[in-house]
Amino acid sequence: MVGYAFMGAAHSQAWRTVNRVFDLPVRARMSLICGRDTGKVAEAADRLGWEAHTTDWRDLISRDDIDIVDVCTPGDSHAEIAIAALAAGKHVLCEKPLANTVDEARLMVAAAARAQASGVRAMCGFNYRRVPAVALMRELVASGRLGTIRHVRAVYLQDWIVDPQFPLVWRLQKDKAGSGALGDIGAHIIDLTQYVTGQRIAGVSAVTETFVKERPLPTESSGLAASADGANGAAPATGQVTVDDAAIFVARLDGGALATYEATRFATGRRNALRVEINGSLGSVAFDLERLNELEFFDASEPGAEQGFRRILVTEGNHPYMSAWWPPGHIIGYEHSFTHEMRDFLLAVANGSDPAPSFADGLQVQLVLDAVARSAELGSSWTEVERVPDPVSV
Repeated sequence: MVGYAFMGAAHSQAWRTVNRVFDLPVRARMSLICGRDTGKVAEAADRLGWEAHTTDWRDLISRDDIDIVDVCTPGDSHAEIAIAALAAGKHVLCEKPLANTVDEARLMVAAAARAQASGVRAMCGFNYRRVPAVALMRELVASGRLGTIRHVRAVYLQDWIVDPQFPLVWRLQKDKAGSGALGDIGAHIIDLTQYVTGQRIAGVSAVTETFVKERPLPTESSGLAASADGANGAAPATGQVTVDDAAIFVARLDGGALATYEATRFATGRRNALRVEINGSLGSVAFDLERLNELEFFDASEPGAEQGFRRILVTEGNHPYMSAWWPPGHIIGYEHSFTHEMRDFLLAVANGSDPAPSFADGLQVQLVLDAVARSAELGSSWTEVERVPDPVSV
């Protein structure tokens, strides 16, 4: 695995757990973790359960005893690492968004297609697909319980940079992150709504905003490079924020549904609030990440006097993924979505099947992100989203 911070910790927990919960035809051995700082990656290896550590990701590529490379780095290195790993015959799991640009994503899709011919698999890590309630939501839509899909509403709200004194971390720099709230959390709700509805976003009209345009440079206390603070209490040096703080857009899906999306890091009081609602001709369904084990379901076929949104507690053994965990009524959490992700990826590798979401799916999300950014730059202009061919040929 390359990377050991937030996503590295989440992925490590999943790799440690997956074979202890699911009966799989292969067993994951956590061989080698990579990070730039020798001391920190050594500490991470010990804390997260990795056998060894390195500061050069090329060490992962060169070792014959490593079959899978898990990429958990900032987006500016996804393409280089993933393409090299695939060329070396390693299966690759890459965190979302797939890349920082459409061009990089296309190169990754092409590399995955070449590797696929040799039985090498690649998957993009959109973990919210693996929440059992979301998987059930998809089943309800696919089975026709909602009828014709007419409306999609999706929001992802955070507030971790509301304070203008929050430092200029890498997620606020375009050259490292690609975009801000749009690519970081907006990518999740784009993928999630397309996955649940089975429809792709065909066109968008968007606005974005950067509310705080300059921030203090990081200090040693933030675990990053030292700033140019003066020892005499002078004001800290600042740098420019080069990504969006918030993105809002309307969209039309290729199946005819209308949709609205909001992704922001400035929703004061909202720590990690993701909500998706789907309205169809026969019913509606809604998912709220803060109530991860539940779905809200409305069935329009019920008698009028009995109609209303009802709660489905998604903890039964016949609900997606749940048979591996606890008795009905015993809830699971955020970390389980990553364990389910590793389970599905290992099964695909073992069975020689194509995992989903593929790199082509990741490219399709990247094309939506690009269309949103271009629309906002042009002043909310309606912007068509390029369609990835199916099957993909890049």
